[in-house]
Amino acid sequence: MAHDLSLRPPAAAPSLLSVEEGHLVFVDWTLFAALACVWGSSFLLIALGLEAMPPGVVTFARVGLGALVLACLPRERVRFEARDRGRMIAMSLLWVAVPFTLFPLAEQHINSAVAGLLNGATPIVAALIAALFLGRTPNSTQWLGIAVGFAGIVLISAPSLGEGTNQAAGVVMVLAATLCYGISVHLAPPLQRKYGSVNVMARMLALATLWTAPLGLVGLPAVRFEWVPWLSVIVLGTVGTGVAFALMAQLIGRVGSTRASLITYLLPVVALVLGAWVKDDRVSPLAVGGVVFILAGAALAARPRVSTKS
Repeated sequence: MAHDLSLRPPAAAPSLLSVEEGHLVFVDWTLFAALACVWGSSFLLIALGLEAMPPGVVTFARVGLGALVLACLPRERVRFEARDRGRMIAMSLLWVAVPFTLFPLAEQHINSAVAGLLNGATPIVAALIAALFLGRTPNSTQWLGIAVGFAGIVLISAPSLGEGTNQAAGVVMVLAATLCYGISVHLAPPLQRKYGSVNVMARMLALATLWTAPLGLVGLPAVRFEWVPWLSVIVLGTVGTGVAFALMAQLIGRVGSTRASLITYLLPVVALVLGAWVKDDRVSPLAVGGVVFILAGAALAARPRVSTKS
């Protein structure tokens, strides 16, 4: 027999390793759950902030506070090469400035729960952009996922579109924001690998603060002081943006950008629960069914292509 009892003591090493690996997995899932809760609640915090300040002020305060949080984090400073500055500017617009401006505008027309449900379409949009413009031809399963996901978008959008042009405008704004996210997820990984996630996100938020400042400053005279809206926007900026981007940087460093992006799947669920619980947002059963389609479609679209080579 090859099983020598004298070899058993060293076998404790894999046991210790498995404990350490289990701890690492626990930390990964903790970061994942924390980010899902933080970003999923952002739709509710935006809605609360809009009760006392214009959309442009909500966005400017959110981005500015987030940039301030990341600027205070200790990190190794890097110099961005000139050839990467165009991509950095594009990211600051497409990942932050434009979508963060569109969501408060949209939530003047649709409730926070519906906005969060529609945001779940981001992985579907990202997969379609990769297929159409980046030469990443999907397999049949991925195409099925894209089709199922778009069916979910239709189901979520239909009730709001049936309410007239006012709510339709909100749906269009959120879908435009998801398009921005779908593009930015393809811009970010090369910069994050080269300069580090925290450095990239700090620079991105600093630039986005400049882009969102004009609309924010114009809206300042219309701001009213009310505790709940003000505290909501402060939390949205410091925790929901600054701390969240820092946590996302940690998660990307631990599991990679592809696996970290799966957090998008949980955001609609958090947004739906909080919107219905706190704001009594009404969501049609058709829209709830739509988010199931989106999650299923995103899971299929995210499946890697399997090589047929032997």
